[in-house]
Amino acid sequence: MAKESSFDVVSTVDMQEVDNAFQQARKELAQRYDLKDSGAQIALDKAAGAFTVTAPADFVARQVIDVLGSKLIRRGIDLAAVKWGESEAAAGQSVRVRGSIVEGIDKECAGRISKDIRGTKLKVKVQIEGDKLRVSSASRDTLQEVIAFLKGQDYGQPLQYVNYR
Repeated sequence: MAKESSFDVVSTVDMQEVDNAFQQARKELAQRYDLKDSGAQIALDKAAGAFTVTAPADFVARQVIDVLGSKLIRRGIDLAAVKWGESEAAAGQSVRVRGSIVEGIDKECAGRISKDIRGTKLKVKVQIEGDKLRVSSASRDTLQEVIAFLKGQDYGQPLQYVNYR
């Protein structure tokens, strides 16, 4: 078997599903008894991939984030794909919390993943190609071991394994 097999490690988020979850969360905010007249709002900037939650208190903002989180999970989006910032004071007595959607693997994280794969001492080659990693080996079983190893690690963002050939 001279041909090498490979797969790509990527971190992507389906923005259409994020938008669907956002729309469902907005509807629930308008209908739920404890949040209906609270003045809490949620906004999504699709181009920047960012959420903004505005609420009269930090407690209410966290409730809104929980509602959005439940909708994201139901839509198949990993919660690790959204990084929430600290709550900051907004106009009047309200607070604002911003969340950004993490897509792509940055250089620092890609280097850490590559180093961890090399640390397993498996016979694989790892190449960093922009915002993804390509892992190749002569043995498909070895590639399966790498995928199993990566699934057991936590890199602070969801990883997908695509183009397995």
